[in-house]
Amino acid sequence: MFSRLKQRAVEQELMDDFSTGGTELREALSHLRVLNRIFGAAAPTLHGVQKIWREAGRPDSLTILDIGSGSGDVNQHLLRWADMNQIDLKITLVDITEEACEEARHYFRDEPRVQVMQRDLFDLQEKSVDVVTGTQFVHHFAADELHNVIQSMLKVSRLGVVINDIHRHWIPWAAVWLTVRLISNNRYILNDGPLSVAKGFCADDWKHLRKTLDLPEMFFSWRLLFRYMVVIRKSKL
Repeated sequence: MFSRLKQRAVEQELMDDFSTGGTELREALSHLRVLNRIFGAAAPTLHGVQKIWREAGRPDSLTILDIGSGSGDVNQHLLRWADMNQIDLKITLVDITEEACEEARHYFRDEPRVQVMQRDLFDLQEKSVDVVTGTQFVHHFAADELHNVIQSMLKVSRLGVVINDIHRHWIPWAAVWLTVRLISNNRYILNDGPLSVAKGFCADDWKHLRKTLDLPEMFFSWRLLFRYMVVIRKSKL
């Protein structure tokens, strides 16, 4: 298995099969929240948004669209950050599946700053929000699809894009493989957890993407617990 991690896996995750879902998928989304807490999934997204916010002059208000949000739990950290800095923050959670949108609406049912929308990335309005974020989102796409995905995220944003995704490496693969078996017997989690790592990225992948997209404003850095934070600023903030 570890030798296979030299290249991104091409297998489709069960969550990407939109012909299935229902209660089992909603359960998987709730278990994914546990994994996100264990592996610190929110931190790179928060760090990237802070970077764009500072470089934009620390505006008093900010709008964020989280694409492929699932239940959107990582955004709780953004809301707390906004409270601490007195920022008028509005977040739109966007996912293509009904189950994810239902789970997100339930999770944020008492939070008026968060709205949920079932939509495809490629159908979103141009320059409709300040920042587009994607946490564990872009690894769902094949290499030849990433160009259109990231260009579409940039098109929707006014200030820039923050991507937070997994470092493809045997250590996080083994850690996720073991952890999912300790906390869940859900088939989505058991299959997609380790596969997500195998579909993740290494530094050379981001360098290649920056070159092929011709994005000099694209910055990426390795973060703790085997994640990459990628920040792509628009040309003019």
